[in-house]
Amino acid sequence: MTDVPTHLPPMGAVNSWDLSTGVDGPGTRFVVFTQGCPLRCLYCSNPETWHMRGGFRCRADSLVAQARSYVPFIAAAGGGATVSGGEPLLQPRFVSALLHGFKSLGLHTALDTSGFLGARADDHLLAATDLVLLDLKSWDRSLYRRLTSVELDPTLTFARRLGKLGIPIHVRFVLVPGLTDDPANVDGVAAFTASLGSVERVDVLPLHKLALAKYEKLGIPYPVADTPTPSREQVDDVRERFAAVGLNVV
Repeated sequence: MTDVPTHLPPMGAVNSWDLSTGVDGPGTRFVVFTQGCPLRCLYCSNPETWHMRGGFRCRADSLVAQARSYVPFIAAAGGGATVSGGEPLLQPRFVSALLHGFKSLGLHTALDTSGFLGARADDHLLAATDLVLLDLKSWDRSLYRRLTSVELDPTLTFARRLGKLGIPIHVRFVLVPGLTDDPANVDGVAAFTASLGSVERVDVLPLHKLALAKYEKLGIPYPVADTPTPSREQVDDVRERFAAVGLNVV
C-alpha cells in the first residue's frame, strides 16, 4: 500500500463557507464553518455541524483560493477571514493550514472556538491567529457541564494561555434566562475574563431561537424551546456586570 504524501495540503470536513458581516469578527469576513463538534450545547445554533460525516471534504488550499477572489472587497471593508464551526479545533492541522493560508493573502484571521480542545492548538496554529472568538458559557462547573456536556477547565486553561501569549480575545457570553443569568455566575465569568489581560471586548448575546427550524428538520428536540428570551433589562444588567470590572462590552 502506498503511503499518502505528507506534503499534500490537509483535507478537512467543512459544512459551508460564506461572507459575513458583524458576527464573526471585525468587518466583512470570509467564514469557513467546519464540521464536527464534541459539545452539545442546549442552545446550539448549528446542530447540522455536530457530526463529522456531514458537510463535504475539501483541501485547505482550495478554500484559501476561494477567499483570494474576495480579498480586495474584504480589505476595503476592514475585515478578514474566520474559521468557525462546529468546533474548528477538532481538526487542528486543517485549521492551521487555513489560518496560515489566509494570512498569506494578507487577511486578518480569527478562530471561533469553545476552547474545549484548546490543547490541540499548537504554537504554529496560534502564530497565524490574530483574534480568538471565545465562548465562555458559564463559570459554574456543574452548570457548564449541563449546558455543554463537557467540562469547563480545558476552556479556562486555553483562555489563560491566550492571555499569556497576548493574543486578542473577544469573549462571547450567551444569556439564557433560568440557566446562565444567575448574578454569581455572571460575576464569575466577568472576573475571570477581566483577569486574562488580552480581552478586547465582551459580547453579551441574548438567547434566540432562530435555529428552531433546523432542529425540526433534523428531528432533534430543541432543549430551550420553552425558555423565554431575555428582556432588555436582563441584558442590560448583565452588560453592566461585565462593564463594572473594566471590560469593554458591546
